[in-house]
Amino acid sequence: MKQSQIAIATTAEEIRRCHAVMQELRTQFTDPEKFVERVQRQQRDGYLLAFLEAEGEVRAVAGYRFLESLFSGKFLYVDDLVTAARDRSLGFGGQLLDWLIEQAREHGCENLELDSGVQRFDAHRFYLIKRMNISSYHFRISTKRRN
Repeated sequence: MKQSQIAIATTAEEIRRCHAVMQELRTQFTDPEKFVERVQRQQRDGYLLAFLEAEGEVRAVAGYRFLESLFSGKFLYVDDLVTAARDRSLGFGGQLLDWLIEQAREHGCENLELDSGVQRFDAHRFYLIKRMNISSYHFRISTKRRN
């Protein structure tokens, strides 16, 4: 496996460097500048953007936050977790998820949680290999007014 390091994107340039990888998961972010703006806005509410870099390139990205609820106690919630398609099965996603689990432990969290789209079978296989459990269904309703 290639030598890698994980860091938190804090500057606009670091966030911009994460854009191409994140766009593979969040395809609606075609404009890197709008992506930077959104991440910076979310950072004001506690969102963190971690990236795994190897050989000078961003290989995997994770957006996460620390939350607390009656149901889960204190937990680390992963909003986004993606490895560049060209780098899948090279261990980068596993390294980043292991790092996130360690962050949860270091911050006194009881759990690490994430949602994954029902169509993402490869991601589900990865999460199960990493010993994660399927613990609930996630339901959604649009609140946009229909004309």
